[in-house]
Amino acid sequence: MSAPTSVSQRGNSVLLNHTLVTEFVLLGVTDIQELNPILFVTVLAMYFVNVFGNGAILMIVISDPRLHSPMYFFLGNLACLDICFSTVTVPKTLENFFSTSKAISFLGCITQLHFFHFLGSTEALLLTVMAFDRFVAICKPLHYPAIMNSQVCIQVAISIWAIPFLHALVHSILTSRLNFCGSNHIHHFFCDVKPLLELACGNTELNRWLLNTLTGSSLEKDRIIAVMYTVVIPALNPLIYTLRNKEVRGALDRKIRILL
Repeated sequence: MSAPTSVSQRGNSVLLNHTLVTEFVLLGVTDIQELNPILFVTVLAMYFVNVFGNGAILMIVISDPRLHSPMYFFLGNLACLDICFSTVTVPKTLENFFSTSKAISFLGCITQLHFFHFLGSTEALLLTVMAFDRFVAICKPLHYPAIMNSQVCIQVAISIWAIPFLHALVHSILTSRLNFCGSNHIHHFFCDVKPLLELACGNTELNRWLLNTLTGSSLEKDRIIAVMYTVVIPALNPLIYTLRNKEVRGALDRKIRILL
């Protein structure tokens, strides 16, 4: 007669059936390998446009006293944000276009997830504040200096960076505490909550509830939208918000003349 299996033995057996995941594999933007060289050149070019365009705007806004107003203060925040937002995902994506392993550590994955949600949420709030700033300037021009004074602008800027950080921290902590078993292949070009939940074992109801309060879409749509938000839009924002502005172009011309 065989001895009864103890609770600890059964627990060890269950643990043995689950492989501890220490890294993930990012499957990339597309499954068509022939497109990788074209995508690499395109993404790299747009990343350079983003960094140099937004970097120039940030330098001009900081150095030119004529641009020290609420509107340009928030535009400077947007320029800094666009550089950081792309840098969270683009360098690793460029590396993985020609990498054979495409691996990212567990800590690196959670870190990328955190900063993606942190900076993405910050941009949403920042654009809302910029719209409100223009609304006050147009509809209440006499009250504008009192409403959007320097102290208010600083407090608002701190809030729109701090609140998303805490929001992203909740997602990061909850995701990092999940158990992952089986496949470690992420069907995305960076670490995000939704594809990670597809790999998780156990109860993910709370994670999905928090996620669904902000999004509802397929993983394939998420990849396309993410390319737009992390690559295309940050490169276009300097043209949309700033470089078409006469005051910014004037400040840029003055800086170029000084350098020449």
